[in-house]
Amino acid sequence: MTTNDILHETYGALTANKVRTGLTMLGIIIGISSVIALVAIGNGAQSSIQSSIQSIGSNLVMITPGAQRSFGGPAQARGSAQTLTVADGQAIQSQVSNVANVAFDVSAREQVVAGGNNTNTSITGTTPSYTDVRDVEVDDGSFFTDDDVTSSNKVAVIGPTVVTDLFPDGTEPVGQQIRINSSIYTVVGVTVSKGGTGFTNADDVIYVPYTTAQHYLTGNQYLSEIDVSAATANDTTQVQNDVTTLLLSRHNITDPTKADFSILNQSDIIATASSVTGTFTVLLGAVAGISLLVGGIGIMNMMLTTVTERTREIGLRKAIGAKKSDINTQFLIESIMLTFTGGVIGVIIGWGISAIVSSLGIVQTTVTASSILLAFGVSAFIGVVFGYYPARRAANLNPIEALRFE
Repeated sequence: MTTNDILHETYGALTANKVRTGLTMLGIIIGISSVIALVAIGNGAQSSIQSSIQSIGSNLVMITPGAQRSFGGPAQARGSAQTLTVADGQAIQSQVSNVANVAFDVSAREQVVAGGNNTNTSITGTTPSYTDVRDVEVDDGSFFTDDDVTSSNKVAVIGPTVVTDLFPDGTEPVGQQIRINSSIYTVVGVTVSKGGTGFTNADDVIYVPYTTAQHYLTGNQYLSEIDVSAATANDTTQVQNDVTTLLLSRHNITDPTKADFSILNQSDIIATASSVTGTFTVLLGAVAGISLLVGGIGIMNMMLTTVTERTREIGLRKAIGAKKSDINTQFLIESIMLTFTGGVIGVIIGWGISAIVSSLGIVQTTVTASSILLAFGVSAFIGVVFGYYPARRAANLNPIEALRFE
């Protein structure tokens, strides 16, 4: 049989019963579209998490007070203890090599009032270097200065979400006064939006001088966090190790396991997050792949039924000289074309679902070429695996018995 004859016979066989063919392909379509969509969502979530982590700063090393024990519960809740001081931050700046900048962080959460509007938001007391360490940009006005820090001035730089909550009527926020914990602060700047929602909303924050936060909000001289920006990405591990050694010495701690502070490396956070989301993506793809198995069984069932229905046809072909290989090839091609067509439709639907998810703003999905090639490869594999037995059965039919079949 020529290639043209095989394709013509395949088309005729698959279109002879369009409803059955369509229902058989449905399992493959659902499976492929699910794999494409879920892997795209998983990849999009991974990219989103990485972008969120990278947006908090460049080459960042974060030091927080308190340490977490692996077993037996926390020694002190990380971030809530009082062990880090301004002197620690100054020592890091002057004594650790390859440090680009250091910023202090005094955190609180307060009710903020402006006119008749109020909101409960995060207050970050820090230094002007925070803009470089944490990649914070000012959209309107300016960030506070070193003089504001030295004088503990009551000035504030607010995020876009705070602007929306406190000035919903469109009032120019710079120059306005807001009340934080019974004290009046003057707004001197508004930051550029970084995006985010819920607990990770980087726009729902107010920045004030750390000395002001210590005097009027926390009432003590301790820091909630010290942020260190390494000179380059390759220096972060070295900076982390040197900072650990320095703080252990300053805090008179000889056993590193009993450190009263914790250090997080931005690169390690990204690597861990990528590993978790990567595993999650694989899991999603594996769950969706189960439907491909179901679809493959459906194809085998249809092909076995087709062999039974076309037994006399097979016997007639063999009687006029068709070889086993011709019969085997014919039914195998039919199975592959069935799955390949379902795979194409599944890829289109999966791509469409991914586009809809992105357009709704749920997550920015990412459809990769590898996932599409995998989908086609899997569909072709299923066609061969689940079509082989029915094709082999058809090829092995005895032509005399086949001709007698009713």
